[in-house]
Amino acid sequence: MKTLANLKLIGISTLLVAGLAACDNTPPGPAESAGKKIDQSVENAGQKMGEASDKVATSMAEQSNKAGAVIDDAEITTKVKAAIFAEPGLKTLQIGVDTVKAVVTLSGSVDSQQNSDRASALAGAVSGVDRVENRLAIKAGN
Repeated sequence: MKTLANLKLIGISTLLVAGLAACDNTPPGPAESAGKKIDQSVENAGQKMGEASDKVATSMAEQSNKAGAVIDDAEITTKVKAAIFAEPGLKTLQIGVDTVKAVVTLSGSVDSQQNSDRASALAGAVSGVDRVENRLAIKAGN
């Protein structure tokens, strides 16, 4: 919406500048000072449009970074799950994997401390993982 308003402002300013250019042969006076004011207004409008476009570009870059982080987290989760599944003794166990901002959280249960430690080590070895929070419970009786 701001873009449409800015475009209207540019259009009006352009028409005013064109009108003043046609009256260029008039002697200096009130028209000249009005022309200077219009020129200043056009310049200010251009600066405001530049600032607005900079803000839009910054906002788009921030949104892109956020989307990239979500994609990276999903990729990390997939890689950690694949590593755990490929590990003999862990693939049949109930291990949940969640990743937020490159921090992997393991949840569920395993049958031994050794398997808990192994799952944590596998998750930590995946590229892009900053930290692993191991919340795995050890099943009693095994």
